[in-house]
Amino acid sequence: MSYAIIGFGKMGQALAKAFARSGMEVSVASTRDPESFASAAAAIGPGVMPKTLTDAVKADTIFLAVRFESHRDVANALRTWRGKTVIDVTNAYGVPPEELGGQPSSKVVGQAFAGARLVKGFNHLVAAVLGQDPAVQGGRRVVFLASDDDGAAAEIAALAENLGFSPIKLGGLSEGGLLVQARGHSWGQLIFKDLVKFN
Repeated sequence: MSYAIIGFGKMGQALAKAFARSGMEVSVASTRDPESFASAAAAIGPGVMPKTLTDAVKADTIFLAVRFESHRDVANALRTWRGKTVIDVTNAYGVPPEELGGQPSSKVVGQAFAGARLVKGFNHLVAAVLGQDPAVQGGRRVVFLASDDDGAAAEIAALAENLGFSPIKLGGLSEGGLLVQARGHSWGQLIFKDLVKFN
């Protein structure tokens, strides 16, 4: 299984740190030339590999960590996303609900990534918290996941555990997914909730 993070801003770098801590390789890409962020990637860890967008989207599992407004630009990098799992880390804060056709933002993202299995996740924490070690006082920091594809949700839950987090599945995008999505100028009820699960 190969992994890529598209978007190398604060959220993308926070995700890259999770991979580096776990000793897992991950490709990172943005719309910029890979050389422009190679030193930042190297500072995170040797397994964080700067790539062009064209090369990064060859990965099996892709974290979409760009601004919501940029998701279609990334989606256009492939004709079909069949066989790939896309984790939607975007937040559509400030995007009017009517622009989304009254749908959850992840449904809109899913339509752009035709054929992909889409999971909403890793977006409810600010980057500074997401980038920290998820092992907290004997527990593990929670990440919320929502998907209309149970198999994809289970796969990303397993990945979240490998990255040291404690995943909590919220159900489908139109139900649980709304708890971790922005709508217009309001946030879902679980956005910014920094929770730790103790076994």
